[in-house]
Amino acid sequence: MKRAGKLLEQVTERDNLRLAFYRALRGKRDRRDARDFAAGLEANLQDMAAQVWSGRFPVGRCSQFTIHDPKKRIITAPCFAERVLHHAIMNVCEPLFERYLIDDTYACRREKGRIAALRKAVRFSGRFPVLLKLDIRKYFDSISHEVALERLERRFKDRRLLDLFRRIIASHQTTRGCGLPIGSLTSQHLANFYLGSFDRFIKEVLRSTGYVRYMDDCVVWGTASGELREVLFRCESFLGTELRLEVKRDPIICPARHGFEFLGCRVYPSHLKLNRRSRGRFRRRLTELEVAYGRGEISEQTLQERATSLVAFTTAGGTKSWQFRTRVLQQLAVSGHWARTG
Repeated sequence: MKRAGKLLEQVTERDNLRLAFYRALRGKRDRRDARDFAAGLEANLQDMAAQVWSGRFPVGRCSQFTIHDPKKRIITAPCFAERVLHHAIMNVCEPLFERYLIDDTYACRREKGRIAALRKAVRFSGRFPVLLKLDIRKYFDSISHEVALERLERRFKDRRLLDLFRRIIASHQTTRGCGLPIGSLTSQHLANFYLGSFDRFIKEVLRSTGYVRYMDDCVVWGTASGELREVLFRCESFLGTELRLEVKRDPIICPARHGFEFLGCRVYPSHLKLNRRSRGRFRRRLTELEVAYGRGEISEQTLQERATSLVAFTTAGGTKSWQFRTRVLQQLAVSGHWARTG
């Protein structure tokens, strides 16, 4: 694929920065740094364009917090001005990343996503008798800055843009020369792009027909367990040699009819079910909403909106959860409020 050049001009073009501002503003209107940026919008965009073009725009300004959903993660949230910059970069570069990615990878892509990945997984489980499920050990923390930049240089020839990517990538390290922060737009796309060569290895070298990847969760289907053990061996070799990554211990090779855990569900050849962790999370979050409503911390409208969103998660992709969902809603019924969300 021909490398793309002269892209920083597009990143710093005023209309692109203005679009990036409005995209960065979604869900952040109450933040003080967002309000301050909006108050002097035109001057701030002009100053940003000049600083980015000269290579002086400061990167790495962020706040961090920890979530436990479902496991402990440190989220690194960039300051609002840097959020705008990340959107400006991806407005221009996302189509170029998209052009490189294969059809069977689903994270951070328009008209793809979790539900589409689950549906494809059900179809492959119905076509193939056995599967291999693997994921990457500490994926975001293990991404090599050097390898990431090498991969970017194969796609882009604009040296100014590459230098901007280099500065953004270098602003965060979990170990020396490794790690992307969880919580920024550029990290999501770079992490997805980083495994693009692995996708192509699976499809073009190993010739695996049944394959789905959602970020670092990968599933390969096949006709026999021995075939998939060879696939696993070659995948581990490629990931270690080419991308400096390790597969988590105890990857799964099992009959498709037994089902497997993937993206919050258990996937079978004919249907999906919520897995145990998702069921626990659903119950816990509904309980938290019940408590917040009882204390007067949220309105009835907010209660209904959030509960409806949780219910939607349990039914996504045709997931079979009606009996479980109904049982939980009945147990947590508060003055009839939960009944209207089921």
